[in-house]
Amino acid sequence: MRVKAILTALCALCAATCAFAAEPVRLGAVLSVTGPASFLGEPEKNTILMEVDKINAAGGVLGRPVEVVILDDETDVNKAVLAVDRLIKKENVAAILGPTTSGNSLAVMGKAAAAKIPLISCSAAEKITKPVSPYIFKVAPSDRLAVARILTHAKAKGYKKLAILTVSDGFGQAGREVLKELVPAEGFELVADEVFGPKDTDMTAQLTKIQGASPDAVICWGTNPGPAVVAKNRVQLGIKTPLYMSHGVASKKFIELAGEAAEGLLLPAGKITAADKLPDTDKEKALLVGYAKAYDERFKAPVSTFGGHGYDSLHLAVKAIANAGSDKPEAIRDALEKIQNFPGIGGIFSFTPEDHAGLGPDAFIMLGIDKGDWVIVGQ
Repeated sequence: MRVKAILTALCALCAATCAFAAEPVRLGAVLSVTGPASFLGEPEKNTILMEVDKINAAGGVLGRPVEVVILDDETDVNKAVLAVDRLIKKENVAAILGPTTSGNSLAVMGKAAAAKIPLISCSAAEKITKPVSPYIFKVAPSDRLAVARILTHAKAKGYKKLAILTVSDGFGQAGREVLKELVPAEGFELVADEVFGPKDTDMTAQLTKIQGASPDAVICWGTNPGPAVVAKNRVQLGIKTPLYMSHGVASKKFIELAGEAAEGLLLPAGKITAADKLPDTDKEKALLVGYAKAYDERFKAPVSTFGGHGYDSLHLAVKAIANAGSDKPEAIRDALEKIQNFPGIGGIFSFTPEDHAGLGPDAFIMLGIDKGDWVIVGQ
């Protein structure tokens, strides 16, 4: 019996070894691990590494291990372009995850589309998937959904006049376009429209102009560190007008950067940002809390919405490969477009030939900041 048991164990070990002796399924990722957007890209990288280990420990996909070649674009658009070129021409990846930022995604998506390599962006700009490009998908909720969540809250508060303050990068420009469309469409008056640069360190001039227009509330659209500067300048100027931020700062890093100036601010965010505060009846809570716990245990850091984009881009790619029974780029593309009701960290994804963003309004909840922590103020 002992000999039989040993033989059985050896056979099992041999089977596992043989399975992983197969050529890996090779994916690529272009992430802003360093540079100004590192607070986005680092958790994306961490999550992808963690989840690849988990996937491979469970047997990989198609009986083969998953390998992800991660390149750091340093939050530089030119380096993002070079990274995508390398993944396509030298690394021969089957699909690309990322880039992290909207500007970089918009800059490289044409290359991926021309090469017919599926690209699953981790950024939010609506232009990434609108109009639909056959090989381009994204996992970050669209700006339109975030703006709609803010305006729903503003309308419930009885606000009539709104001002916007947006950063002049890809994310800010895309958000500004949606804000300028939806603010008047939803019955508000847009009384001020100011812009700041991504490297600006003082926005008192813009805030002073906005305050002169007497808005009922202000919407700031950007990613760190600019919005934290806006929050601090607002306090320095003694402005009491309610301030909404975008989902681009939905991480504890923003609260750290803004300090006490973050108190009372409002923003739309994915449920993962406050997963532990969701009611137990929420169907997504178990997945979100499980991911948050695993991330904290491995990296000794809290999760953020942005790490969730890494999770979703990877798992959607692997799901498409499994459904297609192939890691050929065209087969992955076709399978991605057919994915329905896939539970991710950013929400429940359902893609169609007309919709490569895959998320609906329920991807966001409204959060406030109270005593340095998140509070749910509306769903």
